[in-house]
Amino acid sequence: MRAGFAVLAVAALALPGSGQQNAVFQADFSNPSVVPSHWTLTLHPDGGGHFHSERGNVPLQDPPTLEAPDVDRDIQVSGQFAASVFQKVRDHDIRDGQCESRMKVAFQGWKTVSYSGPEGHWSCQFNYSRNKDVQSLGDSLMAVSGTILEGARLEMLLQHDRLGLDKEMEYVSDAAGDGRLIQICAIRGILERLADDSGVLDRVRKRARTLLAKSVD
Repeated sequence: MRAGFAVLAVAALALPGSGQQNAVFQADFSNPSVVPSHWTLTLHPDGGGHFHSERGNVPLQDPPTLEAPDVDRDIQVSGQFAASVFQKVRDHDIRDGQCESRMKVAFQGWKTVSYSGPEGHWSCQFNYSRNKDVQSLGDSLMAVSGTILEGARLEMLLQHDRLGLDKEMEYVSDAAGDGRLIQICAIRGILERLADDSGVLDRVRKRARTLLAKSVD
C-alpha cells in the first residue's frame, strides 16, 4: 500500500510541471501596409517554437530590393525569454481580454496574443496598450520577429549577394545593440555559417562572431 501511495504521490507532483510544459503561447501580427503583412510566432515554455510569415500584397519597391522570403520554420529562443513571455501572458488584463487602449495613436499593426495551458485559454488583441507589460510584450515579440526575418534575409544574401552582407550585418549589429532586434540566438545557424565562411568579407565574419558571443542560449 505504501509503495502504491508513493507512486501516486510522485505522479501528482509531476503533473503541474507536465501541465506547464504543455502550455502554448501564440502571437499573431497583421498589418497590410508592411512586409511581411502577417506573421505568427508560437512558443513553448522551453523556448522552442515555430515562426511563419507571409509577405502580403504590398507593391514591390522601385527599384526592387532583395526581400527576405516567406518564412516557415521551427525556432529556438532562450528559456529566460520564454519564461518572461508566459509570465506576462498570465496577467489578468490579458485573461480578461482588455489589452487595447482605444487611444487615438498611429496604427502599428494588430497584435493578437493567446495562451492555452492548464489554467485555461484566453487571448486579446491590441494595436497599442496602456498596460506597460502588454505593450512591452508586443514590442519584444516584434523585435524577435525582426531577428528571425533578418536571419532569413542573411541566408538569401549569402546565396545571391555576398557583398550585400556587409551592410546588412552592420544593421543587424546596430539593431541588436539598441534593442530593435533581440534573441539573436534564434538565428544562430546563419551566424555560424557566416562566421566560418572564408568567402565573405572579414568584417562580416567578425560581426557574426561578435553576435554569436553575445547571443543567449
